[in-house]
Amino acid sequence: MNREQAHEILMKYMEGENYITHSYAVEAIMRGLAKRLAPDDVEYWGIVGLLHDLDEEQCDWQHDMSVHGPTSAEILRKEGIEDKVLFDAICAHNPKSGVKAKTTLQYAILAADPMSGFVKAVAQIYPDKKIASVKHKSVMKRFNELRFAKGANRDYMEAIEFTGLSLDDLIDVALEEMGFIADKLGL
Repeated sequence: MNREQAHEILMKYMEGENYITHSYAVEAIMRGLAKRLAPDDVEYWGIVGLLHDLDEEQCDWQHDMSVHGPTSAEILRKEGIEDKVLFDAICAHNPKSGVKAKTTLQYAILAADPMSGFVKAVAQIYPDKKIASVKHKSVMKRFNELRFAKGANRDYMEAIEFTGLSLDDLIDVALEEMGFIADKLGL
């Protein structure tokens, strides 16, 4: 599956603009992480990011988090995709799915998902609401304020360390890669 096919599947199953822009942000971060961790797999890692929440509007995850991830795998199978690495990575971004992160790819998606929302939340407190205004130092400051964006799982973001990168690296990648697509993200 290439990026174009993945995007077609995303658009077939996802309608909410916020979900779609979140998917783009996580895709961008994953591509940036792959440049450092798996340079030969940048597109594949991007696809993992793009499709990680494919089932967001297709299952009742609000009442049963264990279905978030496995439902995406079911959707992809229905679309003719059979890729255990992809399915396991998508499931690993939600440990409640029963898949715990073990690989570099899985730890990367686990960390990238909440970081995208966290960086967006930091940008939203700036007067211009632009990611270009956000500095690394500001993200770290807010990271340590546990009441700020409390839904963004800090443990998951810190799990990036299992890839050999640091939280600082993750922040830098998120700011840079989300900055490249700021217009697409409305930031």
